[in-house]
Order: sequence, then structure tokens, then C-alpha cells
Amino acid sequence: MEYKDVISLLEMPPSANDVAVRGWVRSFRSNRFIAINDGSTIKNVQCVIDFENFDEALIKRITVGSAVEVSGNLVESQGQGQKVEIKVSTVAVLGDANPEEVKLTILSPKRHSLETLREQAHLRIRTNTFGAVMRLRSKLSFAVHEYFQKNGYYYMNTPIITGSDAEGAGEMFRVSTLDPKNPPLSDDGSVDYGEDFFGKESNLTVSGQLAAETYAMGLSKVYTFGPTFRAENSNTSRHLAEFWMIEPEVAFCDLDGNMDLAEDFIKYVINYAITNCGDDLEFLEKRLFDEEKTKPQAERSELSLRDKLDFVVNNNFKRVSYTEAIDILKNSKPNKKKKFKYPIDAWGADLQSEHERFLVEKHFKCPVILFDYPADIKAFYMRLNEDEKTVRAMDVLFPGIGEIVGGSQREERYDVLKQKIADMGIDQKELWWYLELRKFGTAKHSGFGLGFERLVQFVSGMGNIRDVIPYPRSPKNAEF
Repeated sequence: MEYKDVISLLEMPPSANDVAVRGWVRSFRSNRFIAINDGSTIKNVQCVIDFENFDEALIKRITVGSAVEVSGNLVESQGQGQKVEIKVSTVAVLGDANPEEVKLTILSPKRHSLETLREQAHLRIRTNTFGAVMRLRSKLSFAVHEYFQKNGYYYMNTPIITGSDAEGAGEMFRVSTLDPKNPPLSDDGSVDYGEDFFGKESNLTVSGQLAAETYAMGLSKVYTFGPTFRAENSNTSRHLAEFWMIEPEVAFCDLDGNMDLAEDFIKYVINYAITNCGDDLEFLEKRLFDEEKTKPQAERSELSLRDKLDFVVNNNFKRVSYTEAIDILKNSKPNKKKKFKYPIDAWGADLQSEHERFLVEKHFKCPVILFDYPADIKAFYMRLNEDEKTVRAMDVLFPGIGEIVGGSQREERYDVLKQKIADMGIDQKELWWYLELRKFGTAKHSGFGLGFERLVQFVSGMGNIRDVIPYPRSPKNAEF
């Protein structure tokens, strides 16, 4: 007998032939109606059992959370909510679930807080919310690869363990095999990392960008999609210590081309989700609507989840220089009335999430790309403009979350890059290879980084970034 997943069964016409399905019991009503879900869809398949023809001991084992195997005829449903159902001829319990223990876990039908579910991360995937989010995450991941592969990009894997800090921020996790209680010491009393596994200080990567640039200089168009790590002590709904980054790098591409790429890419992957994740988005939209009803009117979104996604896909992103954005923010009502937590006083301010969201949600009311930022607040590798005050940087800002993409045209001039590295106090010996790349057929090139979890968060409507990754890593939390 051929086993079918639930999503396939629900698309099949009624049949006199037996079908079989395996999954977990979501509910068992009146000792007659078993709702089974196998994770292939948010929908359950209803299985109707004539309990009088089955052993009572077996019936008692069919509890919420138990794993079962059911076979029978697929017939037209007599009830509402589904077109077909299974008229059960055989049922086997593959894995029991104690009803008393189930009540204490996420498998209970009652609603649980998202915080509680994070403490049950090994089980929360069984809930409708996380099943929907993780199916969405999977589809978006596929769309990322499909977009780049269709457009002539080569996928490359950059190092997870590295000796360089791509952002120059120093917020990195150290990788070491030295005995923490008795490490070898140098003459000056500092830890001698020359004795370590790699013979030098090494860390978990914060970005694959620098390595990707080297491959763009040989393959022209490349992208990475892998884990990155930040030891930033930010215990917020927007930050993770371990997350996934999408980073394309393109040779012979300036900032305008980079902005075009970012907009086209984002629209493609969101449109892919709209087209292929209808049931899950419908559920997540209703969940978000119910959640927003508990908020004050002023804090509620003007658009539903799917309307917000359609809005991004169907509208051009507004391109605004940093200088113009500062003028808008300085003269805005929240700034004049001191409503911003970080007031905007002068050009050169590092924009915060509240400023980014004001520009997107209140002023322009569409996604925004800011460009040409002050050199002092951006990374060393961004190309210096002719004014020598700004760099060819760009950030894509989205409603609800602020920055979703950060990118730039890279500094391809050897002398300028060398000076910028020196000015920022970065050890040139660590980046000799990156500098040397500018000596061998240097050319303008650009790229960006998109935090995958922020993309999933936007598309799913989830309020906390920890709820869009299977096992969130954050300060004081490395459970599971």
C-alpha cells in the first residue's frame, strides 16, 4: 500500500482504493474523529473510525500527540471543513503520548505563549504557528538559491572559522583549543595564541563577504548563504547571536546596480512565498490580526500580512540619500517633540531602528533604500565618495523591522583601502590577502548582506526574531 502525505491526500479525489497516512494526532473527538497532521501542510486530514469495531485498549492509546498509522478508503467528507476524509479500516499506534504529560507541553490544544514554546524548542514544531513559520522558512531558503542560480550566480561556501573581523566591530566568538584554566602565556603575561590550534587568534565568522569578494574577482557573480555569529550582548527581539546571512558579490557592479539587485532579489523571494505558501500565510495573517487586536490602535499595522507582502512586491523602493533622510528626520514631528529615544541633532548621526521605521512607515509609506552614508559610521571596505565624507553604502529598510539589507560598492583602490584600514586601527597583516586582491586586475564591485531571519520575520509577521529560527541563540541562552 502506498503511503501519502497529508497535503497530497487532501488534493486527491475520493477513491475506492485504500490509502494510508502516518502522522501525529491533533485531536480525537467522540472516539470517532481523528485529526492527523504530518507537517506537510497546516491542514489536518480527518479520519473517521468506527470505534465499536476496534479494541478498546487501542482506542485509549489514540491520544493527542501520539504517532499513528491509518489506512482506509478516501471518501467524500460528510462534514464541513474538508472535501475528503479517510474511512478507517486499520489503525496502529506507532508512538504513545501520555495524556497527562501532553497537557503540560505545547501539544495541548490551548494556546501557549511564544516564550514558553522557546523552552520546548524540541517540540514547538508540532504547533500550527511554528509548523507554518518553518515551512515558510524552507520555501524562502529554496527561493534564495533559485533566484541566484537562475541569474548566473555561483554558490560558494565561505569559512566559518576565520582570523579576520569583516565588520571591524570586534564582537566575535573566539575559537580555541587552549586550556582556559591554564593557557600558555607570552613574556608580557598575555595568552600566547601562537600555541593554539591555528597558531593565531581565530573566531567564528561575522560575515562571508571578504572571502566572497575574492571569488567574485574570478567568477564575476557569486553568493554565500550560511551561518554567521555576533557576540553582541543585545537581548532584543531583533538580534540573534547565531543567524544565517545571504551575501551576493558582483564584479563590475556599482552602487546603483547593487540597489537594483537587492530590490529585484527581495521581490522575487517574497513573491515566491506568496505563490507557494498560501495556506501558511493565511494562518499567519489571522494569527497576526488576532495579536494586533490586543494592541493600542496607534500601534496596529494599517495593512494585513499578505497586503504588506503584496505592497512590497508591487511598489518601487524609494531611494533616498542619507543627507536627505537626516533633513526629513530633523524636521519631523517626533524629533521636534522629543519623541525619539535618540534625537537627531546633526548630520553624521547613526540612524536607529526608530528612525528607519519612521521613514518607512510614516513618511514614505513604502520600502526605502538609503545610500551615501557618512564614512565615519560605516565599515572600512566601503568605497569613499569624491566628497571624502561619505561612502557608497546602502541600506534597505522595511516596515516593522527597519534595516533588512546592508550593502555597498566596495573600495577597489589599493591606496585608499590601505589608508582606511590604517585609520580604523585594523591590523593590516590580517588583511594582506584582501588588500593584495586590489593589485591583480582590480575592478569596481559591489554586494550586500541580508539577514535571512529578518526576511523570514517580515514574511511571517512574527514579532520576535527568535521565533523564526529552529533553535535561537541569544545572550545567556544556548539550550538544546
